[in-house]
Amino acid sequence: MANKTMIDEIQSYGLIPVIKIEDPAQAEPLAKALCDGGLPAAEVTFRTAAAKEAIARMTKAFPDMLVGAGTVLTTKQVDEAVEAGAKFIVSPGLNPKVVSYCLEKGVPILPGCATPSDMEAAIELGLTVVKFFPAEANGGVKSIKAMAAPYTQLRFMPTGGINEKNLLDYLAFPKIIACGGSFMVSEDLLKAGNYAAITELTRGAVRLMLGFELAHIGINAGNEEEAKKGAAMFETLFGFAAKEGNSSVFAGTAVELMKSPYLGRNGHIAIAANSVSRAVAFFERKGVAFNWESAKYDAKQNLKAIYLSEEICGFAIHLVQK
Repeated sequence: MANKTMIDEIQSYGLIPVIKIEDPAQAEPLAKALCDGGLPAAEVTFRTAAAKEAIARMTKAFPDMLVGAGTVLTTKQVDEAVEAGAKFIVSPGLNPKVVSYCLEKGVPILPGCATPSDMEAAIELGLTVVKFFPAEANGGVKSIKAMAAPYTQLRFMPTGGINEKNLLDYLAFPKIIACGGSFMVSEDLLKAGNYAAITELTRGAVRLMLGFELAHIGINAGNEEEAKKGAAMFETLFGFAAKEGNSSVFAGTAVELMKSPYLGRNGHIAIAANSVSRAVAFFERKGVAFNWESAKYDAKQNLKAIYLSEEICGFAIHLVQK
């Protein structure tokens, strides 16, 4: 991860909570709620006078948290945000003065863009990632796909109208690095100080985004003959059609019998995810280790499969791409 950029970091989260804080005292308990929910990230908007202090409190209490500043309209606000500890800047529109100022200072910025003219201005300034805002009001995923066609060098972070119903539609498009959303941190919950509810909503959003599902169970057979015999029994008993591959025999899609023992004392359990790379980042933030020698990539060098280092009850855990 030595060469990881801030854009890579944002992409590894997939979802950035967009937060409006009226009272700086809300900052620490809110940050804790997001971290407890599995999403230690926030874009604190400069729509209130409390933004700078809120960012400072968040970054001091949770130094590993990815905190950025949103709704940044001036170079003065850029300075205030960076001084407070913001690691990236987001603006609702593309102000060349603000963008150039950030670039000169080496501060990552994602300006809001919604038209071809905005996109071309961003490219002229040397940007490769922009915020698409307001996303739903400007046509949602369909519009982003249309914009991405002529501007192949650009990637997007849509914000505005993102919720649990459309989040996966956005993230399914490879040109989208992450989404900004406030649906897990409503103003009502924040005003009520209901941080437990924010934690649960955040946890649900993370589960939705990662989309973990049991893919199949792998069994370490002693040899090729035993694997074929086992697959034949599954087919006879349950109608799971046997299909032989180079290193294993599948019985339907639920059971894989390895021709020779592989990782895991007994075998492996394959868990499918919407994004293996994002799932790995999620687990690594929790201190989970991976067997990188087992990593497999697709033709575009996207991570498509990897084993965790630790077994569970004699089974290796295999993350695979849906």
